[in-house]
Amino acid sequence: MSELLAVQAEGLTKRYGALTAVDGISMRVAQGEVYGVLGPNGAGKTTFLRMLFGLIRPDAGQLEVFGRTWAEHGTAALDGVAGFIESPRFYPYLSGRRNLQLLAGLDGGSGADRIEEVLEVVDLTGREGDKVAGYSFGMRQRLGVAASLLRDPRLLVLDEPANGLDPAGIRDMRALVKRLAASGLTVLLSSHDMDEVEEICDNVTIMKRGSVAYHGTIADLRRQAPPQAHLLRTNDDTAALALAGRADVSVSAADGQLAVHGQQTAIDAYVADVVGSGLAIRSLTLGEAPLESLFFMLTESAPATTATPAHTDLEEATR
Repeated sequence: MSELLAVQAEGLTKRYGALTAVDGISMRVAQGEVYGVLGPNGAGKTTFLRMLFGLIRPDAGQLEVFGRTWAEHGTAALDGVAGFIESPRFYPYLSGRRNLQLLAGLDGGSGADRIEEVLEVVDLTGREGDKVAGYSFGMRQRLGVAASLLRDPRLLVLDEPANGLDPAGIRDMRALVKRLAASGLTVLLSSHDMDEVEEICDNVTIMKRGSVAYHGTIADLRRQAPPQAHLLRTNDDTAALALAGRADVSVSAADGQLAVHGQQTAIDAYVADVVGSGLAIRSLTLGEAPLESLFFMLTESAPATTATPAHTDLEEATR
């Protein structure tokens, strides 16, 4: 892997009057990785991507793409970069292929000979002659990726590519990103879906109200995640809670049910004890996935601190 970073942001800040949309964030995206920028709506993800594409300029800080900056290189800073912000737009009365032909022409024509190839990559072969007006939302998203691939980029930037898709569309988009990453392409994507980021990303930056709440690998994030709870409802939760003292589990009452934490064998024994005591179990379900719970802990806690280097500890990130 090259030592030259695909994206390097240092102290990047963007303000709109009294609102600080991006507050001194730092980020390093290595070539060849899939990097996720995660956060709830309003966290500053799209603002960061707009600065990367040069659509808006930062008020402070430095942003380099393959070692180039907008101040020194102008539009050449985006050589080897492609992608889209929010949802891609096309002429609905033209076919998918014709839209790509027009876009290739606007970009100098060099991508015209790649149209059939990129249509196959995004699984639109056979539908390329249909008008875009008849495409599903997921097909239009995939056509947007195809348009980006016409430039044969080294870095592909996608802004919430699975947002608004149905389950089948989400599955197809994730599979597409995985295929692109396997080809050696660097992918930087934003998302508010922890499942999406966990499945396809190598590293992640979690943002909260414009600041960095966490930098690190998905593996490190998993290690910091709390254990998954089992959610229990009985005909007498007070009596069931009292039984916790006889088992090696932690049980707490919340939202009209009991949250049970512990090793699976201990939870099994506790549930058996509840049944053996004569209580009726109304429901037993799994709570939030561990990474989802951690995501909410990081993004719904007290205001974020100043951005810190990669591999921030959970205790520091949630202060």
